[in-house]
Amino acid sequence: MTTTPQTLRITLTPTEKVLGLLRDLEVPLSAVRSAEVVPDGLAAAGGLRAPGLGLPGVRKIGTWRRRGGRTFVSVRRGAAVRLELTGQRFDTVLVTVDDAAAVVAALSGTPR
Repeated sequence: MTTTPQTLRITLTPTEKVLGLLRDLEVPLSAVRSAEVVPDGLAAAGGLRAPGLGLPGVRKIGTWRRRGGRTFVSVRRGAAVRLELTGQRFDTVLVTVDDAAAVVAALSGTPR
């Protein structure tokens, strides 16, 4: 996950792209309504997987759909970052990053 002054970019590995049937995601920072750390990224991915990969207790990659929304998911065991978006293809982004707390602090503009 990288940011510029105007955009947030989530870059997937080639394997993640194939297994999750996803592509890299780029959204304007103005579309990010909220950012939070979730302690268990695997449990936070709710709804039906369509399309993507779900290995119970290990990995989830793909699009999770629920009534009224779609979530971009690429998580492993452990903490993840959940972003709520507005006006984008996905309403929510759920991704595992190395330091979730630092990412959330940077996106919210508060010092860690």
